[in-house]
Amino acid sequence: MATVNGGISFWYANTGAPAPREPLPGDAAADVCVVGGGYTGLWTAYYLKKAAPFLRIVVLESRFCGYGASGRNGGWLYNGIAGRDRYARLHGHDAAVRLQRAMNDTVDEVIRVAEEEGIDADIHKGGVLEVARTPAQLARLKAFHEAETAFGEKDRLLLGAAGAAERIRVAGTVGGTWTPHGARIHPVKLVHGLAAAAEALGVVIHESTPVTEIRPKHAITPYGTVRAPYVLRCTEGFTAGIRGQRRSWLPMNSSMIVTEPLPRRVWDTIGWEGMETLGDMAHAYMYAQRTADDRIALGGRGIPYRFGSRTDNDGRTQESTVAALREILVRFFPATAGVAIDHAWSGVLGVPRDWCASVELDRATGLGWAGGYVGSGVATANLAARTLRDLVQLDSGQGAATELTGLPWVGHRVRRWEPEPFRWLGVHGLYAAYRAADGRERAARSTRTDRLAQLADRISGRH
Repeated sequence: MATVNGGISFWYANTGAPAPREPLPGDAAADVCVVGGGYTGLWTAYYLKKAAPFLRIVVLESRFCGYGASGRNGGWLYNGIAGRDRYARLHGHDAAVRLQRAMNDTVDEVIRVAEEEGIDADIHKGGVLEVARTPAQLARLKAFHEAETAFGEKDRLLLGAAGAAERIRVAGTVGGTWTPHGARIHPVKLVHGLAAAAEALGVVIHESTPVTEIRPKHAITPYGTVRAPYVLRCTEGFTAGIRGQRRSWLPMNSSMIVTEPLPRRVWDTIGWEGMETLGDMAHAYMYAQRTADDRIALGGRGIPYRFGSRTDNDGRTQESTVAALREILVRFFPATAGVAIDHAWSGVLGVPRDWCASVELDRATGLGWAGGYVGSGVATANLAARTLRDLVQLDSGQGAATELTGLPWVGHRVRRWEPEPFRWLGVHGLYAAYRAADGRERAARSTRTDRLAQLADRISGRH
């Protein structure tokens, strides 16, 4: 059977397209206008309405809820957050520990709400296993494990080759690290359930309503303008499409494939009975999950960026990227050499210039935003939404400062990305360097991180 390419994502092919919601019928007024119907926007609307049921909350979505990264991601609900190490340098170690603890708790918060709201999103809390397959990767993995422990993750395990293989038998594994703070999810089932839960509370969602410009107290669309004291931008990788935001967050491409359901004999070879999410320590890293219907869904970068911060329409990905992801699949799991790839797709995630996720509410204008998750958004979006809720309540006099409003990512500002063509050249150069570094590390068998990757990290601002 031929591989389906695009069609938004496999997750939509698996569940079916959602019933369309009506677009904005004309000018409207609200207490809070949320721009973007992905995880960040829907969680924000949900938590605000739960906290203050009298609020008139309107969500504006350009296509349909979950059209972007929320409906295309790898289904990793885990405790990673972009920028923690930088926040430790800027605000001190203890502040970063508080941020990490909040992320650890967020995994369980999402699971709690899903259970409370009756959202069946194929959630299985099996933790996250990250493996090393070269000496250099193993050195990075041990340093990573040590750093995570230093930020308070005392329940994380450092595994040797045998210990990692007891969980998932990845060919060539020389070590691993496992945290319990992670779960596999079906991304679209979660976003559908969350949208329905928000609507049940009284949140109004308008789809097929692109917001072209955001001004203080105004969200402007082709169909009319929503006026609200608070306008919250929750657009992540699609932020560049809003007037004046072209260089704010770079829309980074990530691509995925999913296999046909695998037979028992293949799973007997691979293991993976704990349903952990799986990643590695390569510079151009992969991420994967075992789905509820016994497929392997696996992702990686592919072609990282389109000139001019353009985004795709339907998730179609390049054949060369599909082939590269298949090669990773078979390299990790030789028993999958003959299996069919049922679906391939791509999506975009938001990357700030300093690779730090952030949350902000400008009290002078009522404009707020959250995002820049750099691929760790499934759980981070929930923490960001609860933080936006608390910031709005604090500013409106309906609440006091909370632990969340005091986290170090609140109010963080970052410079804009370079103009084209420097942006395109820089991003493509960085990922060419990372891929080359991975190849050199496999060949050299040295414990040292390749100098190309070190240089790329310094240029990118990641470290």
